[in-house]
Amino acid sequence: MCIERMSRWLRKQNKWVMHRFTWSVLGLLLTFVSCREKEAHPTFSRDIAPIIYRNCTPCHRPNQIGHFSLLTYSDVKLNATKILYTIQNRLMPPWPADAHYTSFVGEKVLTEKEIVLIETWMKQSCPIGDSNHIPPPPIFPVGSMLGTPDVHIPVKPIRLEGNFIDRFLVVKVPFEVPRDSFISMVEFVPGNTKVVHHVNGDLVRFEFDKKKDVYDGSLIDNLVWDSTIRLVYKKIGLLHDDGSYPTLARSVVNYLPGAIAQRYPEGIGGWKVNRKSAFVLSDIHYGPTADDAWDSSYINIFYAKSMPKRPLKEFQLGTLGVSPIEPALVIPPNKISTYHSSCTIPTDISILTINPHMHLLGKSFWAYALTPDHDTIRLIRIPQWDFNWQNFYTFKKMLKIPAGSIIYIEGVFDNTSDNPYNPNNPPKEVRDNNGSMRATDEMFQLIITYLPYEEGDEAISLE
Repeated sequence: MCIERMSRWLRKQNKWVMHRFTWSVLGLLLTFVSCREKEAHPTFSRDIAPIIYRNCTPCHRPNQIGHFSLLTYSDVKLNATKILYTIQNRLMPPWPADAHYTSFVGEKVLTEKEIVLIETWMKQSCPIGDSNHIPPPPIFPVGSMLGTPDVHIPVKPIRLEGNFIDRFLVVKVPFEVPRDSFISMVEFVPGNTKVVHHVNGDLVRFEFDKKKDVYDGSLIDNLVWDSTIRLVYKKIGLLHDDGSYPTLARSVVNYLPGAIAQRYPEGIGGWKVNRKSAFVLSDIHYGPTADDAWDSSYINIFYAKSMPKRPLKEFQLGTLGVSPIEPALVIPPNKISTYHSSCTIPTDISILTINPHMHLLGKSFWAYALTPDHDTIRLIRIPQWDFNWQNFYTFKKMLKIPAGSIIYIEGVFDNTSDNPYNPNNPPKEVRDNNGSMRATDEMFQLIITYLPYEEGDEAISLE
């Protein structure tokens, strides 16, 4: 009797299991069919808006570097042809680095699935879907990409003549704060994104009793390549009243199109700032413009809660760096040429951010480290160089480079008429010209921001 009851119970359990299994399979099939249906008939409200808002809108909105706005369905539909062309040719979103080689913070890369989804949507005449369920556009902070600054410092307005000529300026931005303190981050905000190409700037810290007036001297001067730093400092009032040098913190404020100042974890990075100080934009580059234009940029300061425990350090390979370029960066006309540079790392370091740099003849860029054990550490690969997008690439976690490792960089330059960005027609010999920042000259650099290595650095997130 017990065996018969057990048998009946098992048969019931098997039916129940089969019943549950059948419904589970059916549920999976319905989900699969629903997903395929969505992929076959995408809509703006459900599928396209999230992709656009995440990857495109940060730059394509009023007063940003995008040439048109992508905030609404109408905006996207109106510019559908441009969007399709740029994503099919991998021109947008602007992320030159090979995401399969190395992954970085904030990378904007469309997946193949997303690209196909947008292509399908456009082929079907851009259906809006349920207009009541279009997600709202992202809300961006006003006046800063990082939040509310503690100090907002205007740069003296600069008038640019419409003569199609690049301008390189040295600009002093003096300021005073109530007391000596510490800052965690500095953000340069361009006033006219159509003409500001890039900015490299340092922090000058005056001794209070040695500088009566931080606003003396000329605030703006043309960058002259063969001037000594003392002549430039004297002309724009960056020396102490007795002629002595103030202390200088290098590479504090930087700007490139599309780049956002990096916020590192508390205690990492930052600088001491004196009561009397100034930013010296030692290289502010204005691109050529057809019409007269004004630029009213400004600088935001974010205070640190305490003195930085681990100040950032920096070095660079290649032009003006710690390692020579081999062969010398003299690029012959009508040729595609390859150049290398390398240096040995004497102690363990933790790399946070890297910035590759070339000009208009750049074709590709590659950097990696080779450890003493012959392991390869990937740094970055840019298969198609684009002068207009030169990011500061921050690793998602600190990257340890062991002592004795050799960092290698390789740059390929295209000085032929097939290069659409070649500034010379017909092509002519181009060289680095002692580190000239002029776009018509060339550079080959990898700038590395790092810390002396400490145990556990590899686990610290930089996202």
